[in-house]
Amino acid sequence: QLVESGGGLVQAGGSLRLSCAASGRTFSMYGMGWFRQAPGKEREFVASIAKITLSGGRTNYAGSLKGRFAISRDNAKNTVYLQMNSLKPEDTAVYYCAASVRSAPSTSLGEYDYWGQGTQVTVSS
Repeated sequence: QLVESGGGLVQAGGSLRLSCAASGRTFSMYGMGWFRQAPGKEREFVASIAKITLSGGRTNYAGSLKGRFAISRDNAKNTVYLQMNSLKPEDTAVYYCAASVRSAPSTSLGEYDYWGQGTQVTVSS
């Protein structure tokens, strides 16, 4: 089970940190990702992080977000984070956490096996 938190309303230029708490003892064995879905749009890739033991926790970002967003994980806490800085109104979306049995999942939604319910992020101008 994946449970996201940390969403909310923020002004443009502000920051938010999303958290995704995972249940189970094998969290460290999963590649993790964040996706988002804006109203009327398809769900899109935001960032991913590989399982640390195999791939050194390698990260990957959507090109347009690199430099503003940062994904990290704390295996001791079974939690993955998404730090979002310099937020823009176009970042408004529901943000979803996802887990993959692949050690280093790609940007494809199909590579993720488990999904959270999402957390709303709204950026006002």
